[in-house]
Amino acid sequence: MWAAFFNFVAFLVFESKVASNIAHGVSASVVSLTVVASGLVGALVFDVITWKLALPSSSSHALLGGFAGAAVAKAGFGSLDLHFLGKTALFIVISPVLGLLLGGAVMRALMAVFGKFRPRFVDHTFRRGQLVSAALYSLGHGGNDAQTTRGIITAARIATGHL
Repeated sequence: MWAAFFNFVAFLVFESKVASNIAHGVSASVVSLTVVASGLVGALVFDVITWKLALPSSSSHALLGGFAGAAVAKAGFGSLDLHFLGKTALFIVISPVLGLLLGGAVMRALMAVFGKFRPRFVDHTFRRGQLVSAALYSLGHGGNDAQTTRGIITAARIATGHL
């Protein structure tokens, strides 16, 4: 219930840029329900393959790539916003590296602060901190990953003329 609440209220905290970006990389004139469905299938196949091979992957980036690939199949590379997709591709590389560096820095800081305390005190403190951690993680998920579904719905609405 705790995590679901923070996942849900994320729309009050974050802008909906992720949702709008899913449909942003492809020209609106190319978007059809077939393109949207093909993008979903392409992303699903990519995700399943990476999961089976135990490779880290981003479902949001897979969806964006699947959607772009379907648009290219329908109308060629001119249907893409290459500047936008280029920035996204750059962050596919930057994000994990940045996460590694920040994770390492946070771990070193935690070891420096809590390394000399008794395990019982650390355990007690971190059990309380897990509530804060779960809330922040869920808030981040609702502000980013959960919006991917909203982006696909937006693309489908564009395809059917309802937006």
